[in-house]
Amino acid sequence: MAVGILATITVKEGMNAEFEMVFAALAEQVRANEPGNLLYVLNRSRANGQVYKVMEQYENMEAVQAHRQTPYFLAANESLGKLVAAAPEIELLDTV
Repeated sequence: MAVGILATITVKEGMNAEFEMVFAALAEQVRANEPGNLLYVLNRSRANGQVYKVMEQYENMEAVQAHRQTPYFLAANESLGKLVAAAPEIELLDTV
C-alpha cells in the first residue's frame, strides 16, 4: 500500500527565498534518485505565506525509510532547520 506524507512547515520571516531554494534542490535529488517516491511537491499557503505544505507519496514504508536516510535529505534537513520557526508537523497517510 502506498504511503502519503503531509508535512506542515512554518518558515521564519525573511527566509522564504532561501527555504524554497534549498527545498527545490532537495526535491530534484529525490525525483532523480528515489524510484520509490511517487510525489514530492512543495506548496505555500495562500492564507499565511510563511506556512508551507510538503505533499509526498511513496510506494511503501521502506521507500519512506530509504528517503529519510539519504545523504541529500540529511544535509537539506540541517540547512532547512535553520530557516524554520518550529519543528514541522508530519502526518502519515494511507493511500486509498
